[in-house]
Amino acid sequence: MSITAKTVMELRAKTNAGMMDCKKALIETNGDMEAAITYLREKGITKAAKKATRIAAEGLVFTAITEDEKIASVVEFNSETDFVSKNDDFINFGQALANLVLENEISTIEELKALPYKAETIETKLTDMIAKIGENMNIRRFERVVSDHFVTSYLHMGGKIGVVLNLNSEATEENKTKAKDIAMHVAAMAPDFFDKADVTAEILEKEKSILRAQLIEEGKPEKIIDGILIGKMNKFYEENCLLQQKFVKDDKITVAQYAGNLKIVSFVRYKLGEGIEKRNEDFAAEVAAQMKG
Repeated sequence: MSITAKTVMELRAKTNAGMMDCKKALIETNGDMEAAITYLREKGITKAAKKATRIAAEGLVFTAITEDEKIASVVEFNSETDFVSKNDDFINFGQALANLVLENEISTIEELKALPYKAETIETKLTDMIAKIGENMNIRRFERVVSDHFVTSYLHMGGKIGVVLNLNSEATEENKTKAKDIAMHVAAMAPDFFDKADVTAEILEKEKSILRAQLIEEGKPEKIIDGILIGKMNKFYEENCLLQQKFVKDDKITVAQYAGNLKIVSFVRYKLGEGIEKRNEDFAAEVAAQMKG
């Protein structure tokens, strides 16, 4: 039996497995559809595919840094429950992902999944873990930061928030201490922008429009609204822009003032599950549903 794109699609429709897994299964079974389905089940791929639609919003954020402190990586690796994220296999694999991102110039999840991991690939290992543990797991995002001078990282709450900073100054002990403090600040204060110059005109106009409408609603005279807006926009910068934020360890100074001669180039902040819609389910009802089917 010839293996065509149509045949691969048919197997995918029946098993929900990935295209490459379906193609490999058909090759291994000489195009026999039923044997290919059995092959996928035996490998745990069908079981893993069924779990792929389940929401994975728990997990951990992992970071890694090269010995010369020139390159850093940050990876968000998700699971369905917090319980699984405490599993040693999950933790070890997540750290391996961060290390692989550190060592390889890649830019997509697909490239990461294709990298070798021990005697298999990252994708194969992930599929095996999903089948073995019984939960959906997902490599959600990653970033690799390369610095001309040095980088630093910080994990908050055991990996619920991860931060990487790119610094453009000499890696002195004083600068390293300041960098770590600022990374902790980023974790705590969650700035949306690096500097007020990074806030786009569109965002500024939208914010001004909202604030103007609020002031009018409060009955403020039109002639003084523009003056009030200046103060409110400065407050907006102070709340949302890293360099203008009040430093978390000393609110009498800004982050820029604390940094002093330490030049911050950029920051990356990952908060676990950020932007993922979590599904709240009754556990008893879920067990009952599983017993029925």
